[in-house]
Amino acid sequence: MVVTEEIGIPSWDLYELSIPCTVFGTPQPDLGDPWYELRLCAAGAEEATGQGLSLRTPYGLDDLVGADTVIVPSVPDPCVEEGRPLPRELTDALRRAHAAGARMVSLCTGAFALAEAGLLDGRRATAHWMHTAQLAERYPKVDVDASVLYVDDGDVLTSAGLTAGLDLCLHLVRRDLGAHVANQLARRMVVPAHRPGGQAQFIELPVPAGDDEGLAPVLEWARARLDRPLTVADLARRASMSPRTFYRRLQAATGTTPLQWLLDQRLGRARSLLESTDLPIEKVGELSGLGTANNLRHHFLKHLGVSPGDYRRAFPGAQASGRAHLRV
Repeated sequence: MVVTEEIGIPSWDLYELSIPCTVFGTPQPDLGDPWYELRLCAAGAEEATGQGLSLRTPYGLDDLVGADTVIVPSVPDPCVEEGRPLPRELTDALRRAHAAGARMVSLCTGAFALAEAGLLDGRRATAHWMHTAQLAERYPKVDVDASVLYVDDGDVLTSAGLTAGLDLCLHLVRRDLGAHVANQLARRMVVPAHRPGGQAQFIELPVPAGDDEGLAPVLEWARARLDRPLTVADLARRASMSPRTFYRRLQAATGTTPLQWLLDQRLGRARSLLESTDLPIEKVGELSGLGTANNLRHHFLKHLGVSPGDYRRAFPGAQASGRAHLRV
């Protein structure tokens, strides 16, 4: 992970710096052994400083080459607001790391570094909605999407700011180690297990109300019954709302429609069952609410790009002890 010299400005930069440290830098031997190996690479010096905070690390930008994944959590505010050039050694190191096969990731304003290095040219990307207009104006070759939480373009991934960065980091764990591991890690961090990247950045009700009249009890009720037929009318009745009101409330709270929310939950349940059990494909379809084996296969191919059988072979069991050591 790249650490710029001005990590103390502003406070939310520290938050985005801490997200990869929490997700990738804290060993979770019961979820995956070995876990990721995280190296903080300071730009331009062995010590990054800023407003009363200093970080000493033996790793510099040259160490980005050879990493499996490179994360740029942010760039200094003057580089975004005033157009101050980014360090040439940083953009050069990012290009070399990508050319060597690294997966490139940015959180929030880190997208400006990837764009300056030319790694976003011709690609769809995002950043915090407050900065997407500047990103699009400064880098016209980048297809900037201001509406989404994160964009997964295969070997280059970008996210909006703050909690969207956490969503993207958990998405990376899900890609690498499977849904079961990502869900267990999210539970330990007391955050939602999965927010789709296409969810809107700006939503009216970021956290559904927790009382009996809110959405949270209804959604928990639905998650416990994914194997049963559920309609918008069923959910609305449970919430004591009209179907139209429930539709509007859920879309405002989650950025998605009730039917899409149900499909996302069922896909997540199916992925977890494929990873953590040896149940037949037909039974996985039944328990997840996706129906027959053919229907399960249809949704996996459409939304994940692999068949259920191939997915199970890619993530054989909840423990990741046999998987390759991933260096971030």
